[in-house]
Amino acid sequence: MQTASNPSGRPVWNKGKLVGQKSPLRLSEIWAIRVRLEIYERVRDLALFNLAIDSKLRGCDLVQLRLRDIASGGRVSARAIVMQQKTKQPVQFELTKGTRQSLTDWIARAELKAGDFLFPSRIHDSPHLSTRQYARIAHRWFAAIRLDPAAYGTHTMRRTKPTLICKHPTVPPSSGIYFPVI
Repeated sequence: MQTASNPSGRPVWNKGKLVGQKSPLRLSEIWAIRVRLEIYERVRDLALFNLAIDSKLRGCDLVQLRLRDIASGGRVSARAIVMQQKTKQPVQFELTKGTRQSLTDWIARAELKAGDFLFPSRIHDSPHLSTRQYARIAHRWFAAIRLDPAAYGTHTMRRTKPTLICKHPTVPPSSGIYFPVI
C-alpha cells in the first residue's frame, strides 16, 4: 500500500488531519465551557475565554493585551481599541458585562498593575502567555465538553461572536426580543 506524498517524496503534512476553517462554537457550547470554568473556579481561563469571544482578536493579539488596553482607573472599560499585530489596523470591540466581571475577578486575583500583561506567563523567560499555550488551553476547553479539539482551535474563538450575530436577524428593541448576552 502506497502512502500519499508530495513531489519531493515526503509524506503529505496534512494527511489524516482536518484542514480548512474551524467551526465556530454554538451558544450551548459557549455556556457549557463557561459553566465548567466557573464550577472549577478557573478564573484566568474564564477571563481569557470571555475576552477571546468578545474581542474577536487573533491569538497573538489576545495574549499580548496589557491591563491598560482594557481598563482605566481600576475599572474594566465597556469598549476597547487595540492595534492588530498582523494588519497594523486598530480594532474596536465591546466587552459584555459578564466579560468585564470575569476580567475584574482575574485582575484582582492576579494583582495586576496598569502596565502588566493581562495574561502573564508562569515561565520566567516569557512576559505573557504564548500563543501556543493559549492554543493548548483552548483545546482543553473543547475537550472538556467533548468536542473534537482537532475540529476547533483559537480561530474558533475569533469566529464565534460574528457567527452568532449573523444568525440572529435584526429585531427592533420594542419587540421585546433581544440578542442573547454571551
